[in-house]
Amino acid sequence: MDYTAQYEELNQIIKESEHIVFFGGAGVSTESGIPDFRSKDGLYNQHDVRFDSYTPEYLLSINCLEDEPKVFYEFYRQKLNGEGIEPNAAHIKLAQMEKAGKLDGIITQNIDGLHQKAGSVNVQEVHGSTLRNYCARCHKKYPADYIFKSEDAVPKCNICGGLIRPEVTLYGESLPQDAWQNSMKLVSNADCLIIGGTSLVVNPAASLAYLFRGKNLIIINRDVTGADRMAKLVFHESISKVLGKIELD
Repeated sequence: MDYTAQYEELNQIIKESEHIVFFGGAGVSTESGIPDFRSKDGLYNQHDVRFDSYTPEYLLSINCLEDEPKVFYEFYRQKLNGEGIEPNAAHIKLAQMEKAGKLDGIITQNIDGLHQKAGSVNVQEVHGSTLRNYCARCHKKYPADYIFKSEDAVPKCNICGGLIRPEVTLYGESLPQDAWQNSMKLVSNADCLIIGGTSLVVNPAASLAYLFRGKNLIIINRDVTGADRMAKLVFHESISKVLGKIELD
């Protein structure tokens, strides 16, 4: 599809907007080589003899961590190790927009830390991060790569013996309050909300799209979302390609 006219309108909106916020999901990081959940190459469609009797949602749930920790950590180590993964053009462009004063902040469902690695500062991680680990009992903090490098099937705290877990919001857990409150504030103050790389089906994070009351909603996603009908502009295209069309003075 030829989006030439839409790209021109996109740049006019960016130029006129004073409070732009970006809300992104797994699709932002797929071009860096990190699989999403629901695409044909996502975690739902990766058949692994070790895990094919479980759903990815269970494998990344608090129930799995507590009831079958060996299964949880094996899946976590195999599928979510982001070592060597670098930001892509979308991450870099968003960091440039923030530096240029054209982006108030980023709200991300991703747990890979690539926005910060690209240089973004105001990043609200509503699902936490694999780069932070802590003891579930005494809350001692552990290095970003601790779980991935640990030779123990179930990593335990060397102080109290508690479970060392990632600071990731698992299925069945509440979102981190600070990040959630900051995200709602960003959306409520925005006059332009760009949503990218999310199917908008995982709540409560997806509900942010419906809290927006500003002038311009822009959606960039390869597949149709439930919020497309509300948007000023919709691009069923690569996120890095669309963001790459944004001109910064």
